[in-house]
Amino acid sequence: MPAALLALALGAFGIGTTEFVIVGLLPEVARDLSVPIPSAGMLVTGYALGVVVGAPLMTAAGARLPRKTMLTLLMGIFIVGNLLCALAPTYELLMAGRLVAALTHGAFFGIGSVVAANLVPPDRKASAIALMFIGLTVANVLGVPLGTVLGQHFGWRSTFWAVTALGVVGLAAVAALVPPQPKEQAGGLRGELAVFRRPQVWLALAMTTLGFGGVFASFTYIAPMMTEVAGFSAGAVAWLLVLFGVGLCVGNVLGGRAADKAVMRSLYVILGALALVLLVFVQTARAPLPAAITVFFFGVVGFATVPPLQTRVMQKAEGAPALASAANIAAFNLGNAIGAWLGGLTVEHGLGWTAPNWTGALLAAAGLGVALFSGLLDRRSDRRRTATEEPGSAPYASV
Repeated sequence: MPAALLALALGAFGIGTTEFVIVGLLPEVARDLSVPIPSAGMLVTGYALGVVVGAPLMTAAGARLPRKTMLTLLMGIFIVGNLLCALAPTYELLMAGRLVAALTHGAFFGIGSVVAANLVPPDRKASAIALMFIGLTVANVLGVPLGTVLGQHFGWRSTFWAVTALGVVGLAAVAALVPPQPKEQAGGLRGELAVFRRPQVWLALAMTTLGFGGVFASFTYIAPMMTEVAGFSAGAVAWLLVLFGVGLCVGNVLGGRAADKAVMRSLYVILGALALVLLVFVQTARAPLPAAITVFFFGVVGFATVPPLQTRVMQKAEGAPALASAANIAAFNLGNAIGAWLGGLTVEHGLGWTAPNWTGALLAAAGLGVALFSGLLDRRSDRRRTATEEPGSAPYASV
């Protein structure tokens, strides 16, 4: 494994930790800053919106810069955002710090995916991307729980000081270990934007939005599902989330290996498996042991989607993949928001805590439908290309 992948994973770990750790600290933040908990919860929504806006914006702004330079700048801005959070005396400044940190999220993962893929042979690109994203999965397993415990015992600001320190370590690692890589010779920003004329790029983004929307339709409501339906105590939810996080790590690795062999075939299987697991979850959520087992497999199939989805959009944006790759990170977060909203609608309409699983299954199935259509277009394009390349295939070619 190239050492540069470790540096990218360290940066991903810090970014993943700061994204989700606020969830466990909402009561402390609300109490300290004298705001209602729902207002504190907007710190989560604000970050997600910052990712959606910042991913294409920051990538476009750095289109003319070498990739390593852009990655170090992004880590520097990430440090500033979290430092502002640690020092924020008011809710408004805390939100501002969250937004500054969020601006770097999509661009870091988007450009980092391109860098990671270029560090290895072509048949290992998806695995390299998965290794970078392992930092994000470990953040969910270790970073978020440890950050929550730290904030609960030493104040929520201590968590952001710790994340700031993680950012410094990530910046140093990127500066020391990531080799210089030239920017794509595709006309700068104009070349990057040109890939969005390709329908297959938009289909890849739609797969991401729908597939990850399916994950978050269910995951957003997993705590009440486990306590109100499966019968777990509130204290057991943290351990179930750890189990889910272990599944994320396993799925990330398996998804990378599968995508290295066949990207589209892996997407057909994984998106289909995600829909199936969520359908099964409707029933298994009613008893503790089956629910716990399903939570693990939900984590596996949920995050197995990430490497092939990221690889697919980079393939279809060949020649200028950085902006499309960052846009795909925005699509992940858009899927998070849409899935959580649709899952919440089912609960609000009295369909019960397992109803979000139905919503997630339908979204995953829709993502599979888009994947099948995209694959059909690939096959048609291949047939046309083969027909034009075969001798005598053109009319009257033998004359």
